Amino acid sequence: MPQAKIAVIGGSGLYDIEGMESIEEVDINTPFGRPSDKIVVGKLGGAGVAFLPRHGRGHHILPTEVPYRANIYALKSLGVERIIGINSVGSLNEEFQPNDLLIPDQLIDRTRLRVNTFFGEGIVAHIPFGEPFCPSLSQLVYQAAKDAGATAHKGGTYVVMEGPAFSTRAESMLYRSWGADVIGMTALPEAKLAREAEICYAIIACVTDYDCWHRGHDAVTAEIIISRLLQNIDTARQIIRLAVGRIPPERDCDCGTALSTAIVTAPETMPEAQKKKLDLLIGKYLRKG
Repeated sequence: MPQAKIAVIGGSGLYDIEGMESIEEVDINTPFGRPSDKIVVGKLGGAGVAFLPRHGRGHHILPTEVPYRANIYALKSLGVERIIGINSVGSLNEEFQPNDLLIPDQLIDRTRLRVNTFFGEGIVAHIPFGEPFCPSLSQLVYQAAKDAGATAHKGGTYVVMEGPAFSTRAESMLYRSWGADVIGMTALPEAKLAREAEICYAIIACVTDYDCWHRGHDAVTAEIIISRLLQNIDTARQIIRLAVGRIPPERDCDCGTALSTAIVTAPETMPEAQKKKLDLLIGKYLRKG
């Protein structure tokens, strides 16, 4: 199976990465089912990169229906250590205008129908999640965005809603009162699962609209979102190319050891079937013991 240390999870409108060479499509089945689509693995500027369209090619998977666990597990099985996600978001902050990019540093979880952990069924783990995005990877992506000429902002709070309907105006105003900056549907549970898999995770949030709180702008529609997101696709691809070329071989963050103090179940009490299922994630810690 081909290997890659860097992965890109594409959102609405981003279904491929231009410039990838030595491409191979990988069809992976995981203990959590199949990923959103076949994973494209190749070289980008000499670095091994895996690309996965979050909603599948042709965008046929609802945000709630995305097989998040299968996606992250499959990327982990390819050797991925860093993930850059592309997400479309609505702005809750006058400062963040349509067509701007945000590299957020915080999340608020308003989802309610998604499985958000690999654990359970006899194995308990509690990951640290105070800083939900990798600071090192986020800084690198932000600098690449600035160098690509994008209007980019670093730091901000992303509210993740269930969808697929957009917010009511009352909800939008509520999230603004909380100090949230943007709203979208796909950063969670992706970020939590990446942390459980000890993968660095950062996103490029592409602002497509002002959500429905802003009476001076058109009501948010899927057509507006896709139209504006497509305007940002070339910029996103350029940012990815720059970021991938700058990622150092070694990590200097804590993401790679997130499970070292998180597993609380005694190994001797873990069900064998669940240990086998999660071996890719926890095996190194059990073997140490």
